[in-house]
Amino acid sequence: MIRRKPPPTEDEAALFRDAIGPVRRLPEAAPPASRPRPEPRPRMAERDEREARGEFHALLEEGRLDAGDSLRYRRDEVSPRILRRLARGQYAVQDELDLHGADGAQAEAWLKRFLAGARADGSACVRIVHGKGRHGEGLPALKNLVDRLLRRRADVLAFHSAPPAQGGTGAVLVLLKPR
Repeated sequence: MIRRKPPPTEDEAALFRDAIGPVRRLPEAAPPASRPRPEPRPRMAERDEREARGEFHALLEEGRLDAGDSLRYRRDEVSPRILRRLARGQYAVQDELDLHGADGAQAEAWLKRFLAGARADGSACVRIVHGKGRHGEGLPALKNLVDRLLRRRADVLAFHSAPPAQGGTGAVLVLLKPR
């Protein structure tokens, strides 16, 4: 059961008024400006979108290899010495994929399947023959495709264009992560 206090008596109210002193009324406050609030913007999503576009354009620019250009890449955990040994062909090639005659979609599918199979078989070093792309006009499409795909794969430690005796700039040697 809740007990309520009785209302203050006239003597209590008078005592209160005497304690606080004279009271003055505040002027009427102007209502707050009714300027509409801005629409919320997903700033993080916009930033992510800008960054993704920038990365996409960088990838397009990065894939500008000519027929005679060497492919080379290594992850930070791979020493430069290993990349130099790979460039000289000092690792035994355990499997090979030849992409001659494939279009871009076929080459991508074949390459992904080949790398997954080679890694499952325990291969450490493989060769991918992409050709020099001299038969068409412009840049060698398969060479640029192979470069882009290999850079994005987590199971690729390093790659370098093969030495001249193993295909030169028309092939690439790839070191794979152990399973």
